[in-house]
Amino acid sequence: MKPASGTRKPYIGSTRSLVLALDVGTTFSGVSYGILEPGEIPKIHGVTRFPGQEHVAGNSKIPSIMWYDANGEMKAAGAEAENATLVAEAEDESWTKVELFKLRLRPKSMKLKMNGMRLAPLPVGKTAVDVFGDFLSYLFRCTRSFIIDTHANGPALWHAVENDIQFVLSHPNGWEGAQQSKMRRAAAYGGVIPDTDEGRARIRFVTEGEASLHACVLNGLAADVLQDPSGHGFIVADAGGGTLDISSYAIRGTSPLVIEEIAPPDCVFAGSVFVSRRARAFFGEKLKNSKYGTSDALDHITKRFDETTKRLFRDSKEMQFVPFGSPLDKDITAGIRGGQLKLTGTEVAALFEPSIEAAVASIKTQIDASGGTVKSVWLVGGFAASPWLFSQLQERLARYHVAVSRPDTQTSKAVADGAIGFYCDHHVSARISKFMYGVEYLREFDPKDEEHVARKHRLFEMPSGPKLLPDAFDCILARSVRVKESNVFSRKYCTEVTNLSTLSVFEVEIWCYRGGDTVPKWIHRSSEVFSTLCYVRADLSPLAGSAQAKQGRNGKMYWTIVFSIEIHFGLTEFKARIKWVDNGRTK
Repeated sequence: MKPASGTRKPYIGSTRSLVLALDVGTTFSGVSYGILEPGEIPKIHGVTRFPGQEHVAGNSKIPSIMWYDANGEMKAAGAEAENATLVAEAEDESWTKVELFKLRLRPKSMKLKMNGMRLAPLPVGKTAVDVFGDFLSYLFRCTRSFIIDTHANGPALWHAVENDIQFVLSHPNGWEGAQQSKMRRAAAYGGVIPDTDEGRARIRFVTEGEASLHACVLNGLAADVLQDPSGHGFIVADAGGGTLDISSYAIRGTSPLVIEEIAPPDCVFAGSVFVSRRARAFFGEKLKNSKYGTSDALDHITKRFDETTKRLFRDSKEMQFVPFGSPLDKDITAGIRGGQLKLTGTEVAALFEPSIEAAVASIKTQIDASGGTVKSVWLVGGFAASPWLFSQLQERLARYHVAVSRPDTQTSKAVADGAIGFYCDHHVSARISKFMYGVEYLREFDPKDEEHVARKHRLFEMPSGPKLLPDAFDCILARSVRVKESNVFSRKYCTEVTNLSTLSVFEVEIWCYRGGDTVPKWIHRSSEVFSTLCYVRADLSPLAGSAQAKQGRNGKMYWTIVFSIEIHFGLTEFKARIKWVDNGRTK
């Protein structure tokens, strides 16, 4: 597969810079980086040596695992955390093991089906943001050592760029502004960035779907589509440990390369870790009357299933064996002989089935949403290496005339490499809105409308006289709308205040509605389909000098304040601001 170097642009900055992509995955994590030299096309490097992996050449991923002692101090992470000597010490000292911590950051709207199994408790005094920050800190320290040790003049290079390193953090398609804020807080907690406005501005976000797209372009995967960019859509399906991130794109221009999203991206909890969780529950039931049914034995058998059977499984008609013990391990009634647990192909296929069904359903939704333009699916991510997942998607998507292919390069590091590609090349020029966004406003009361009458007890009288109903929803951006990066959505509002001092802490709540394409009339605050996207705050007290006082209906003074809300939705991170005019000048 030839790299698509023709689509890359030289770096236009004036000084040498370093950008790091920290890809914290549910089960495995990795780091890629680019040293940006003015006028040169950035080269993407991967951190291929981590502590505890010295015996493995060129391994670019480490397990997302940490051990903490009783005081809440991190004692080991990554590959070191799986070292047999360390695991023995952890048991002796009663340390706490932390894994799957990324799932704790998920939005409330994304339900987690854990098959009755729970996420292990966090260490004493630690929050989900804290442990995420500790892991980011560990990845950052490993990257620093790797760059200093492997590059010519490494120490001087690091010293030149260390105070202005740019970061790209990737996250599942389903993560939103609240999760991005938590990841920023985690980076500051871990000492990766200073906890200042300047420090926080050094972090950018990219969805795992979009990062995977850039990785596909970097690896020349887009070359065949580029030769015939006749508006055919394609899907990038990033199958990872926790989530399956599905994004649909079409190429709109070839020089420079311009790509647009053509359907709202999707994110489902159907990653490989859920196959393992189902396997653990299945083994627990199968071996409940065996001496191998203890918790420790089940953990070990599940780990061996992960390392062997799960990765290699390709045929539901063949018997499968999980090698976990010595030739002396035997329990014929439980299907154990010679240290191997025997399973039928059908049993193993059943463990994969919910994940495969979720993947097919999500891809089918994307095909429908794109108006049938999608002709191919590119499968990337660690779980993409599963022959069974790949063959089943090929088989089940054939009826929709969609070809499924896998890049022949190492797909598991696609997200980290692609995040650097996103930072440098920025191929995606338009995205599709996933949900509906808007603000609350006060609606005029209509005594003939039954809904209004039902809400009559909440009527609110403005100082100027009219009676209005709260919780009305004003849609600023509808769902499934194509949004260019330069698009700004603006709405003008006015409010009346009876006390000018309230202007110093003026805030507006931006709402997100996930209930479909029909604009709701009212915000239902207790409903799961409504959530707060963010608060936009501004100090409007300078307006106090120019605002004209008026006398209200009850003789009380009030002031009318006019302002606009501007929202940039076309970026990978939402930006919102309040605009107002003060003495003829826009602020």
